[in-house]
Amino acid sequence: MDPLRLLVADHGFFTRAQAREAGYDDRAVTRQMRTGSWHRMRRGYYSFPDVWAALDAVGRHRALARAVAHSHGGAVALSHVSGLVLHGVDVWGVDLSRVHVTRLDGGTGRIEGDVVHHEGQCLESDPVELDGAIVLPAARCAVEAASRTTNESALVLFDALLRRGLSDHDQLFGQFELMEHWPYTQHLHIPIRMADGRAESVGESRGRWLFRVSGLPAPVLQYEVRDSRGELLGIADWAWPNHGLLGEFDGRIKYGRLLRPGQHPGDAVFAEKVREDQMREASDMGMVRLIWADYDTPAATAARVRSRLRQIS
Repeated sequence: MDPLRLLVADHGFFTRAQAREAGYDDRAVTRQMRTGSWHRMRRGYYSFPDVWAALDAVGRHRALARAVAHSHGGAVALSHVSGLVLHGVDVWGVDLSRVHVTRLDGGTGRIEGDVVHHEGQCLESDPVELDGAIVLPAARCAVEAASRTTNESALVLFDALLRRGLSDHDQLFGQFELMEHWPYTQHLHIPIRMADGRAESVGESRGRWLFRVSGLPAPVLQYEVRDSRGELLGIADWAWPNHGLLGEFDGRIKYGRLLRPGQHPGDAVFAEKVREDQMREASDMGMVRLIWADYDTPAATAARVRSRLRQIS
């Protein structure tokens, strides 16, 4: 196998120096670029067009972040959203166009091409090596990234951090207290208190934020519905037991996850409908389902949920 493809598989990139070691002189490198055989990620760092095209935005950011970390050696640590991506935390609503690093060498903060350099206080124990790069702790990266985005995105990041088990709520809140007087962090008081790792997806976290800003009651998360014998029928993403309503978020990939080997997608959809009917009958509750498009019309979506909530005294 091409040794450069092995490097891309292992590290997400290969360098011009590594290409030279593999037998490509400057003229050969130019030829590879002119014919479209290689994809230049940034100056001196390359991938292959088919590999790059197969990556989503997060995958591309991860590869680029690792290249940036490699180019700067021990002078910087990946931080903010770039650190979160390396930690494997789900991100949504955050700008991925530039890699964020925090200077460990006393360098000044600045934007330099595809990299945002931040100044920040770091203890010697803060940076960790992860996936071949120096990265700041996940909880700090989460607060940093959340500080530069909306409260809805912040809740998504915090929920995902807790879901990954990279912090508990007390640790996350403690990190926030250390940073609450840093620039841009003042708006995070509500999402930091709402953070809950039981939200199992970006869609569920966005639903929680919609309910909050629309004045709807806060739902119970991961609500178990059992039959008369105590056997588990299903777990609802959200539930309002005092208002007789269950709720679920249906992302596009949900039914793919439900597929058993050899099962047709239509069978999975039918099985999910049966499960919903059983849950509604056993709990004596209604069911409301949200999809991605519902978040584009928050007022109408909130009205639909509110209309389904029973007024129970």
